[in-house]
Amino acid sequence: MGALALRWPAGRSIAAGRSACDGCGATLRAWELVPLASYLALRGRCARCAGAIDPRQPLAELGGLCVGAAALAVAPGWTGLAGALFGWALLALALLDAGHFWLPDKITLPLAAGGLALGLGDITDRLIGLGAGWLSLTLISLAYARARGRVGLGAGDAKLFAAIGAWLGWRDLPTVLLVASLAGLAWALAARLRGKAISAATRLPLGTLLALAAFPLWLLNA
Repeated sequence: MGALALRWPAGRSIAAGRSACDGCGATLRAWELVPLASYLALRGRCARCAGAIDPRQPLAELGGLCVGAAALAVAPGWTGLAGALFGWALLALALLDAGHFWLPDKITLPLAAGGLALGLGDITDRLIGLGAGWLSLTLISLAYARARGRVGLGAGDAKLFAAIGAWLGWRDLPTVLLVASLAGLAWALAARLRGKAISAATRLPLGTLLALAAFPLWLLNA
């Protein structure tokens, strides 16, 4: 998960080639690739150059562990595994959007398809959720652009909301959007308290907020 969030935006393959230190380029050995355990054993530094390991790496690994454990705890078996896949995809998208304002189709579109195939509830509810999720944010984006003369929401946000609708159904979409909006206000307030200038043009990673709001609702519905 951490490798995906760090390497993919930089144009580096996440599937091919050996993992290496970002500082000195040394190829990492097997014992240096154990999630969380290697970071703790190395005390957050490369064994060769002593350069600091990006803290987002262990945080992403910890997040993935928590997502999987929570999904399987509330729904053991295939349903829990499906929920874990949903949560891991949301975590990846949350990290990418928070760091790069990027919600790649290579994750959101398969996530939507997976929701139709594996999500809870009946297929009609999920299909309506898919369409309502995409249409609602697309209309909001068009209205904002017309009123303000600039883009306010990216197309990736609407696709992610559609995928969430495919997993949760249309009835939970207003709750997801409300929780994400409240989280966005809290995010902006926290930034303001840290001394960061906040204006109407300040960008917030809506995809991250939607992802963080959606997975707890899946847990409640499971």
